[in-house]
Amino acid sequence: MTDTIHVKINGATATVTLCRPDQHNALDEQMVGNLAQTFQKLSVAEAVRVVVIEGQGPSFCAGGDIAWTRAMLDQEAEEVSRSAMQMAVMLDAIDRCAKPVIARVQGAALGMGAGIVAVSDMVVAADDASFSLPEVRAGFSPTLIMPAMAAAIGTRAMRRYVLSGERFDAREALRLGLVHAVVAADRLDSARDLMVEACLKGAPKAQAAAKDMLRVVDDSPAGPDLMRYSVAQFVDARAGAECREGVTALTEKRKPSWSV
Repeated sequence: MTDTIHVKINGATATVTLCRPDQHNALDEQMVGNLAQTFQKLSVAEAVRVVVIEGQGPSFCAGGDIAWTRAMLDQEAEEVSRSAMQMAVMLDAIDRCAKPVIARVQGAALGMGAGIVAVSDMVVAADDASFSLPEVRAGFSPTLIMPAMAAAIGTRAMRRYVLSGERFDAREALRLGLVHAVVAADRLDSARDLMVEACLKGAPKAQAAAKDMLRVVDDSPAGPDLMRYSVAQFVDARAGAECREGVTALTEKRKPSWSV
């Protein structure tokens, strides 16, 4: 798409690569806007079933570009608000992508980079990966990232890392639930591929509906309203063509039509 973001579609899998390796894939304003647009487009691309996001070079993403961050110090509040909204929209676009999003993480995932990890559906990290929310050490709070991080690891665990800004390693990220698998660096691609293959066995509309339901569950208290909503969604799903095909394939002991 641009010199700093590359999109490759191979079969049903789209790979979005951050391409600023010399800057550890730090995000500038253009990258943030392009990432949002990319995920919005991939979300409705019928041929795409799974999206992988990764970083070129030694790091996944070192957060916001320092030059962009420095420039905001001299901007009016309205301009800073516009930039902040761009970042929030980017995270939301990744989070709301109708397709499973898999993050392949090596090296550093800091600040907004950790935020991208938090909004991804599945995360495989190399054993040398590290994470942090270092914003407080630069004099501001990581408010844009905190909702996604709280959903990923909970507010109790987040208290330590959002207040201290300290780095934590891949094993700690696994323990906290920020990542789902940790492997040796030379096994990162094969572990990613296993996640992709698993996702391609799921029905596309069912996966999109499941992601929508997860957001409802996160935003709604348990009770009669949520119960009624979940029942209605179940009824709609059972009446759909995917369910008919999936159950029929199961009884006929064959792969359903969407399985790759």
